[in-house]
Amino acid sequence: MLGRLNHVGVATPSIAQSAERYRLLFGDAAVGEPFDLPAQGVRVCFVDAPNTQIELIEPLGADSPIHGFLAKTPAGGQHHLCYEVPDIHAAKAWFEARGMRVLGEPRIGAHGTPIFFVHPKDMGGVLTEIMESPRGEH
Repeated sequence: MLGRLNHVGVATPSIAQSAERYRLLFGDAAVGEPFDLPAQGVRVCFVDAPNTQIELIEPLGADSPIHGFLAKTPAGGQHHLCYEVPDIHAAKAWFEARGMRVLGEPRIGAHGTPIFFVHPKDMGGVLTEIMESPRGEH
């Protein structure tokens, strides 16, 4: 079973511009410092909303998976939903046993915990990130 909604991923051509928008909505303290995830080809920044987080995602270059998304949606927009699970490997096996397409092997995500993505065609049109809950938050 999926756990809580951890975050909504929002692709953006500019984290700096998007962060300003979210500062107006949630206040300065809610917007974290951007950081690079070179292994995934993205720069990310988390915005703390009252009941979840918003993950701003900017491509690091033309090879970034976000680059293709922004080519189709230049202004940016919702990219994915991320749900927590207690055990990433058990979750991967569960999805695969049901014929769902897991996109790659588990890898470390922006929260420092293992993640994988499930193909949007198997999730009602929504790219879905599955994230192992941070320790102590099961």
